[in-house]
Amino acid sequence: MRHLLPLRYLDAVARAGSIRRAAETLAITSTALNRRLLAMEEELGVALFERLPRGVRLTTAGELVIQHIRSQLSDMERVKSQIADLSGVRRGHVAIACSQALLPYFLPEEIARYRRAHAAVTFGVHRRDRAAAEAALADHSADLALVFEPVRMGGFQTLAVARQPVHAVMAPDHPLATASSLRLADVMNYPLGFPTAVYGVRHLFDLAMLRGSVRLSPTIESDSFEFLRNYPCHERLVSFQIPIGLPPPPGNRDFAVVPVDERDVPAGTLYLGQLRGRTLPVAAARFADQLVKTLEQRFG
Repeated sequence: MRHLLPLRYLDAVARAGSIRRAAETLAITSTALNRRLLAMEEELGVALFERLPRGVRLTTAGELVIQHIRSQLSDMERVKSQIADLSGVRRGHVAIACSQALLPYFLPEEIARYRRAHAAVTFGVHRRDRAAAEAALADHSADLALVFEPVRMGGFQTLAVARQPVHAVMAPDHPLATASSLRLADVMNYPLGFPTAVYGVRHLFDLAMLRGSVRLSPTIESDSFEFLRNYPCHERLVSFQIPIGLPPPPGNRDFAVVPVDERDVPAGTLYLGQLRGRTLPVAAARFADQLVKTLEQRFG
C-alpha cells in the first residue's frame, strides 16, 4: 500500500546495510532513496542511520524506529489476510525459519497439503540455525520458526514441541545396522560424521561427551544434513540424524537407521514457535494449527 512505501524503504535499507543495495532491490536510484531517508530524518529530528565508508548502520534511534516499522508492516499483512478471508478467498504469505532437518521431508509434505486446500497462499522457507531462526521472528522476517534445541530467546512463544531421539544412520550392510539400539561405545571404532557445532544434534553429542567417558572424534564434519545422510552409502561411516529429518515410515530408504541409547545421548526437542505477543496473519495462523496437529499425531 502506497502510504507504507516510506516505511518499506527504511526497512529495505536496514536489512541491506547499504543505500545502494537497497535501491537495487527497490528498483529506484540510490540518490532518490537517500533523499527520502534524509527527509524522514529531518522530519523526526534525529539521524536514523550512521553513514559508514562501506554502507550504513542503524543508530539507537533508528533501532527504535525500525522495530515500530516492522510491527506496522506485519500488522498490515495480517489485516490484508483477514480482509481476504472475509471475501472467502484464502490468500496470504507464510514465512518460515527452520532447522535444516525440516527441509527434506516434513515441510514439503505439510506445505503441499496446505496448498491443496489454499492454493492462493504463498510460502517462504528459509534455513536458519537455532539463533538465526529466533532472530528472524524478532525482526518479523519470519512468521513461524521450527527449530531443534533452540537457544530460546525470551520472546519465543512455543506453539508445539516434539521429542526427537537421535538416530544413527549407516549403510544397510553395516555391521551395526541390525542392532535394536546403539551405545556410544559401539560406534567409536567406526568413522563418524557429525554436523558442525551450530546444530542441535552436535550440541547433544557435545553435552553427552562432557558427562560421559566416551570420546568421539568426527571423521567428517558438514553443515549439510543431506550430505551426512547420504555419505554412509559410500563407506562404513556412521552419521546421526533426528526422526523428522528422515523419510517417514514406510518410506523407501537406502540406508539403515538405529536409535542411539538415551542413556548416552538424551532425546532433543523440536520447537514450533512464533514471536510472543504477535497476532499472526490468517494464513500463517492456520498453517501453524496444521503443524501443531501433525506434530502431535506423529510424535505425541
